[in-house]
Amino acid sequence: MNAHDLTVVRETGVIAVVRAPSAALARRAIDAVIAGGVRGIEVTFTVPDAATLIADLARDFGSDILLGAGTLTTPDDVQRAADAGAVFLVSPGFAPDLGAAMRATGLTTMAGALTPSEVMAVRGAGMDVVKVFPASLGGPSYLRALRGPFPDVPLMPTGGVSAGNVAEWLAAGAIAVGVGGELVSSADLAAEDFSSTRRRAQQFTEALEQARKEAGA
Repeated sequence: MNAHDLTVVRETGVIAVVRAPSAALARRAIDAVIAGGVRGIEVTFTVPDAATLIADLARDFGSDILLGAGTLTTPDDVQRAADAGAVFLVSPGFAPDLGAAMRATGLTTMAGALTPSEVMAVRGAGMDVVKVFPASLGGPSYLRALRGPFPDVPLMPTGGVSAGNVAEWLAAGAIAVGVGGELVSSADLAAEDFSSTRRRAQQFTEALEQARKEAGA
């Protein structure tokens, strides 16, 4: 994926933000998510041995999924994610040294921001996408308000996104949505109930398709 061509991100629509207490559980959850039709996968670096998991996913799925690394907080995280085969990189916030390391990889970069000043800092540093986080604090109406002064900034809300409000986020101007516990829940992980995870993924896939159908009507 060309770093500055966000077409694939927009087409993917839903990115699963995966947190799990082990790489083995994360992998089972990711397999269920993909089986449910969600192609965007963000493996957070809070998952033990995340880089190895990313390398395994890159080998097994290749370009069939949009594979990224999230919760990157140090330049070392960034390098390990890039070396493992991630095609997009996500940090929960923004720091100049971290942003520089992310940009130096040539991969698609996403950094967390919430306020207008933070959005300006992220974009001023040349990051490709602003991850509006935690988006649950303001909801779709807040994202729509941000689009007033920043009409051309690609915004991806994460936190507070459910299958029931995907359409609202996209209508408010989101390029895509990041989904964590609403898709890969801690309860399902604890119970190893991956059939529920797959059903949740199917619900998000259907919600995305419906939202696009309504938008094109």
